[in-house]
Amino acid sequence: MLEKQVEQKLVAAVKSKGGVCWKFTSPGTAGVPDRIILMPGGRIAFVEVKAPGEKPRPLQLSRHLTLRRLGFLVYVLDALEDIEKIISEVMNYEAS
Repeated sequence: MLEKQVEQKLVAAVKSKGGVCWKFTSPGTAGVPDRIILMPGGRIAFVEVKAPGEKPRPLQLSRHLTLRRLGFLVYVLDALEDIEKIISEVMNYEAS
């Protein structure tokens, strides 16, 4: 399965739950996650999408750490079976 296929399934699943899953780019800042999930109630998360078995590069891991330190949810998605779990966690997340 290709990364693009995993990404398409994520976008469709988020939309089916009433949210949006936009492509996330940050000109001038390499290594940011591929997608940003925006769910009703102001819930937000970032998702790095990978083909099955692939791992994030060191710069990507550094960006994930920065986002987590700021209090955001960040996921690495490389398996279709993880999509529903991610959406559920985002929908139920209460920021502190």
